[in-house]
Amino acid sequence: MITISHLEKTFKTASGTLPVIHDINFTVPEGSFTAIIGKSGSGKSTLLSLLGGLDVATDGSIVIDDRNITKLRDRALTLYRGRQIGFIFQSFYLIPNLSALENVMIPMEFAGVSHRKRHERAVRLLSQVGITPDQQKRHPAKLSGGQQQRVAIARALANQPSVILADEPTGNLDSETGQQIFQLLQRLCKEEHVTIILVTHDLALARQCDQVLRLKDGRLERI
Repeated sequence: MITISHLEKTFKTASGTLPVIHDINFTVPEGSFTAIIGKSGSGKSTLLSLLGGLDVATDGSIVIDDRNITKLRDRALTLYRGRQIGFIFQSFYLIPNLSALENVMIPMEFAGVSHRKRHERAVRLLSQVGITPDQQKRHPAKLSGGQQQRVAIARALANQPSVILADEPTGNLDSETGQQIFQLLQRLCKEEHVTIILVTHDLALARQCDQVLRLKDGRLERI
């Protein structure tokens, strides 16, 4: 369960403080799929960064699995990101000089998993998301956009996170491929029992989720 209470985020600028997130409150049940929608500049990506521990809240709390991550110090926050959170981005962010298989193995290497175990899990995850043995050996430039996003999803699952945060994961894909990626995330949500929070501009995709939240000028509106 994720519980967000009275969450606030402001940024300091030359002309003063800029409020981005205003008194946000919501819960996300364990193993559910939540969509966050809203126009550009509404605070969606900022909210996702706060949930992932990439940014620090100005006020309020984010409780994940009974742990308030807004109270964590730097080292504990780094461990939290590495062990509990999987990130999926619009631009994939795969390492270009590594194969698909090696890209998925990297997070497990940082987590201290043995080479044999991380190789076995990477192969299984890539197969699970539809990447063939031949494609697993290819570098990202030799894969289509949809295939690269599938590799990115496998990488996000590498350390068995309890939460996946996906920031516009279909934004760089055509509509058909985007729908396939979304359906893959839906299936993984059920099979892996992982909680997924998806930021998207696509209302049609959002309506297929368990819960839809809309941000407008940093404030939360339920649909």
